[in-house]
This record gives sequence, structure tokens and C-alpha cells, in this order.
Amino acid sequence: MRAVEISRPGGPEVLKVVDVPKPLAKPNEIVVKVAAAGVNRPDVLQRMGQYPVPADASPLPGLEIAGEVAEVGAAVKLWKRGDKVCALVNGGGYADYCVVPETQALPVPRGLSMVEAASLPETFFTVWGNVYDRGRLAPGESLLVQGGTSGIGVTAIQMAAATGNRVFATAGSDEKVAACVKLGAEKAFNYKTQDWAAEVRTATGGKGVDVVLDMVGGDYVPRELKCMADEGRLVFIAFLRGPKTELNILDVMAKRLSITGSTLRPRSAEFKGYLARSLREKIWPLIEAGKIKPQVYKTFPLEQSAEAHRLMESSQHIGKIVLTL
Repeated sequence: MRAVEISRPGGPEVLKVVDVPKPLAKPNEIVVKVAAAGVNRPDVLQRMGQYPVPADASPLPGLEIAGEVAEVGAAVKLWKRGDKVCALVNGGGYADYCVVPETQALPVPRGLSMVEAASLPETFFTVWGNVYDRGRLAPGESLLVQGGTSGIGVTAIQMAAATGNRVFATAGSDEKVAACVKLGAEKAFNYKTQDWAAEVRTATGGKGVDVVLDMVGGDYVPRELKCMADEGRLVFIAFLRGPKTELNILDVMAKRLSITGSTLRPRSAEFKGYLARSLREKIWPLIEAGKIKPQVYKTFPLEQSAEAHRLMESSQHIGKIVLTL
């Protein structure tokens, strides 16, 4: 089969299309004939040699796919050949075929194309696990999304708005600010021209937000603590401005704040299966009702995966980038 491999750590040019053997399913796995594969920031980090691959995972890039079940393992109970699925995978998504633990797959939501379905898993699993599980976002509470037009950002804004929460976001241009509002944010702020922490305090009547989803880190953290509500939860999922920060412990104590964070790829198939079940129950009906809509910015054929990565690194996109096969 065709697959994209990382020939060596480096820039987008190190992505090469090669011929490799088709993967074989273990008893609890399915093999999916891939129609489309999402491109995500961790793929870029892996290509650069900055995102370790778990020992039992494929070294090929690609963490989310959509396609048709081609083979099922001997113990598989959830799927049969011909089923149309999208899935969070442990690697190997940039390929004609990809192997998936059966519990990490979900049905393609009614009314969605394969490209749209492929844009869902990585960000939806991440947002549910961090905003709702770790961040404990409850009905009526408020959420601040840093990086509102990233793949994670557009998912978090739409999901929280669809579940009845007030949503605020930051973005790097007036165009992106407008996109955040269109997606469901009550207000969005241009971090290049506005003091977003002060704006959040004003927008919440001085109360602050209940949950912050932070993929920026660095010098954002002290400002985030200043615009959080009592009993607020700060959730880290990335650190585009660096992994280190200065923390005023008094801010944490005075507001009784909780600080947490997570990575998804190393987690067990059991945990990812739990997230899949939660999404199927709570979020898939909202997608099928049109209350959450996939945001695909641009597609590239598999052979142009390097161009897809260049676009990802430019941060010009609003929403998801998807490879087609």
C-alpha cells in the first residue's frame, strides 16, 4: 500500500510517499481502507522529532482517519466489513490502510462526507477529555479557548456552545476573531491588539471564566489566572509559547483554582474507548442535528502531505486540514 513516512526528522520535505506492507489486524482490531486522514499539530511535532511515538504504535504519521472497514480481527464485536467509520488511531493514518483498536472507532455521523468525518476524531477526543472530563465544564459555566481557530479551537467553541455554555476565545487576526464568533463564541479577542485577560473580566462582569483550555502556555499563564473565576480550572494541552511559566501561587490559593493537563496519544485503548463512547452518546447526536459542523479549511491529496504540513505551520488556516486518498 501507499503510505507517507518521515524519512528523517526535519521540515515538510522529509515526508515521502513509499510502498509498505498492509497492516494486519490483531484480534480486537479492525483494518480500515482510508478515504481521508486529518492533519494535526502532533503530526508536525512528530515529523520534527519532538513527539515520541509510543513503542506499540505505527511510526507513520496520522492520528485520525475515516473510511470503510476492510478487515476485522477474530474477536471484534463492534464492527463488520463495509461499515463506514471514523477513528482516533495510534499512528499510521497517512496510508491506504490503517489498523485501529475497535473501541477507538465511531460511525461516520449521518450526513457527513468522509473528509468531514476524518476531521473529527483527534480534536473531539481531545476536547471531550480535557474540557468536560478534566476541566469538568458544567451546564451554564463559561469557557475561554486560546487559539480559537485551530483545529482544537473550532471544536471546543462549537462543542461548548452546543452544550449551552458561554464561550470566549482568542485569535491572531480580526478575520479569525470574526470566525470564532460565527462558530459560537459570545466574544473573541485579537491577542495582538487587545488585552484579552481584561476583556474576559469585563465580559463576565468581573467574575472570570470557569474553565480555560490552554494550548499556548508560557507567558499566557499568569494572565489566565487573573481572568479565572473562583473554583476555576485551567487545562493545558500544549505550549506553543513554551513549557515554562511564572506562577503566582497566591492567585491559585485565593481563587481555589485547579490546574491540570494531559496528553492523549500514550493513553490506553480502554481510555480512548471510554472517550469514544462518551462522544457517541453526548456529541454525535449534536453533529447529526447540525448543531456542530465540521470545519474543513483545505484538503490535499496524500502525495501533497508536505504542502499540508506547510499550511499547518503557517497557522493561516481556520479549522482542519485533511488529506484525501
